[in-house]
Amino acid sequence: VQLQASGGGLVQTGGSLRLSCVVSGRTSSIDTVGWFRQAPGKERQFVAARRGSRGTTYADSVKGRFTISRDNAKNMVFLQMDSLKPEDTAVYYCVGTVQHLIVSSVYEPTTYEYWGQGTQVTVSS
Repeated sequence: VQLQASGGGLVQTGGSLRLSCVVSGRTSSIDTVGWFRQAPGKERQFVAARRGSRGTTYADSVKGRFTISRDNAKNMVFLQMDSLKPEDTAVYYCVGTVQHLIVSSVYEPTTYEYWGQGTQVTVSS
């Protein structure tokens, strides 16, 4: 399985971006997909996850502003980011796992065995 993220860029505060992630290989084996981000000098941070058809989970910092979705027919995962803030500036990574995660397990980056290469998002103030 391979993941390839795209869609990052430079946007002003309050703007929107839509990140895309192409999932290739044994795509049907992937149950949970998600996004993490890492800002300079900071640890990798959970952003959002979609656990099969069981539901979605968001970090408190993005709840109400970001939306994760998955198009199984196109083997793609999306992260719609609205009302962006400077603190959202980071490299964003799409992730996946064959595990059927419960909610409490989605926050730990080591849970995911598949990672995309990352796409830079910069929000200017």
